[in-house]
Amino acid sequence: MVKRIFLPVFLLLVQLVALQPAQASELSVEPDRTQLYEGEVLTLTVRGSMEIDLNLSNLFNFDLSDLPSPDIEKVEPDFEILARNQRYSVQTVNGDMTGEITWTYQLAPTRTGKLTIPELTFKDATSEPVEIDVVTGTAPSQEAGARDSFIELSADKAEVYVQEQLVLTIQLFFSGNLIRGELSEPEHPDAIIESLGKQREFTRYRDGVRYRVVERRYAIFPQQPGQLSLAPIRFEGQTRDANGQLKFLRDQQQLYEVPVKPVPDAFPADQPWLPARSLALAEDGLPPAGELNAGANLTRKITLHADGLPAEALPPLPQETPAAIRSYPESPLRNTETTVDGLRSTLQQEAALVPVQAGDVVLPAIRILWWNTETDQLEQAVLPERPYTITGNSAVAAAPVPDNSAPETPPATTPVTADDQPPTDNPGSFWLWLSMVLGLLWLATLVLWWLSRKPSGGALSSEPLEDDTEKHAYEQLIRSVKNGSADTTGQLLHWARLRFPEQRFATVSDVVRFSDDPELAGHLEQLQAQLFSQHQQAVSNEALQGLGKALERLRKRKAQSEDSRYGLPPLNPVSR
Repeated sequence: MVKRIFLPVFLLLVQLVALQPAQASELSVEPDRTQLYEGEVLTLTVRGSMEIDLNLSNLFNFDLSDLPSPDIEKVEPDFEILARNQRYSVQTVNGDMTGEITWTYQLAPTRTGKLTIPELTFKDATSEPVEIDVVTGTAPSQEAGARDSFIELSADKAEVYVQEQLVLTIQLFFSGNLIRGELSEPEHPDAIIESLGKQREFTRYRDGVRYRVVERRYAIFPQQPGQLSLAPIRFEGQTRDANGQLKFLRDQQQLYEVPVKPVPDAFPADQPWLPARSLALAEDGLPPAGELNAGANLTRKITLHADGLPAEALPPLPQETPAAIRSYPESPLRNTETTVDGLRSTLQQEAALVPVQAGDVVLPAIRILWWNTETDQLEQAVLPERPYTITGNSAVAAAPVPDNSAPETPPATTPVTADDQPPTDNPGSFWLWLSMVLGLLWLATLVLWWLSRKPSGGALSSEPLEDDTEKHAYEQLIRSVKNGSADTTGQLLHWARLRFPEQRFATVSDVVRFSDDPELAGHLEQLQAQLFSQHQQAVSNEALQGLGKALERLRKRKAQSEDSRYGLPPLNPVSR
């Protein structure tokens, strides 16, 4: 029984024997193809053989790291070595034991043109040089089907104005069973880049080959005139072939340079620059004309709709009212919606109006100038003026309405008589008291929220672990903040996805809502509004420092999961 067990074990160990240096008989180099396209990966197989000296003294001292290998480093810098693997077999020829070693290398070309894999040496054997042709452009139809993966880029416009929306579409085609894939995102230091929702996945046939396609869309807002040149979009992945062998996929494509035109001379220099596909004003809550009762409680809601602009770029709405009508405006509400065609935004301003003096009044017209990027001409969105007649006894004496847009200065005081005081049952007085109560409640909530977020003595020990990728992304984000750079929002979204992968962030607004930090929202809105203003000015150091501190607080929050993160965003991330 012992002999029957020992014999197969001994035969198995013989095939794992250590190899003693000897004269190599041959060395062959075989690429899987001699022509490939820029970004593809070449599989290079190298085979060598050598004699084996088998004895009991070295049978149990076998070490894979002692196996010799050819000088593959000679392919650099024309090729980047992505991966390497080796296997060997033992055979007996005429009573002599010979070992054959096979090395498999995954090589990525670093440039296009005629590249040469030089002579490789293994022991005393030398291989023949092999020429590889790396070409650019789209593959011919008869060869396109042979490609395992490739990227296609497209934009909705050939040229744009400064701060105009450019929609970039990235499509990744791949075949086979993809086990890992990473697709980069567009980046530019002088552009604001927003992701347009979740990625789409579908199937498409190209030249008779069935591909799976991953599509992502981005809205890009260049901040400087000139030429917009985005960094190449890169893809790296792995798949297994029918034989179970691991195969590397790689491709990169770069969008053509997009001319960025300055603000046209026809646009008034004293107006905020608004390039959009469409822009319109809407009003609700007031009758178009007629009579208003003195002391009535009215609510006016004005909404500015824009297609092709973020909400931060929309200018404040005028709040002018005649002296006979008191106005109590609320804080404006901004909202940005992502669609496959770009950003859609709204700015909503609501105000309580109280007529206080009988007579004829006119609510002035509201005009917003904007540039129609579809027709390439100046247009204006208009709410016409509205004439009213206020009837009934005056509720209160007319008084000038303060201009909320002007700097706060102490108003001039005048004697107040008993007739100037509104009656206690005046609806306007109700709104004033309601606003004060709501304001106090909001302040109390903010104080309680701030106290609840103060870290305890052991909070630092529960801080999520950092990896080099997240740390590097955070350092880039902080540098962008300190410089007041236009790519701060893009860097914020990229870092937040790495820090909190389980949150499924699709836009910067998702990050702000998750942070639940009013200071972060305020500083970020101030930065974006400054970047989108026609006359760009440096953002104050105080605002940038405040934004940096808010990001530091956000980073200390503990992530719900600590999954591994890669330097490139994953091809199949959690649904965003």
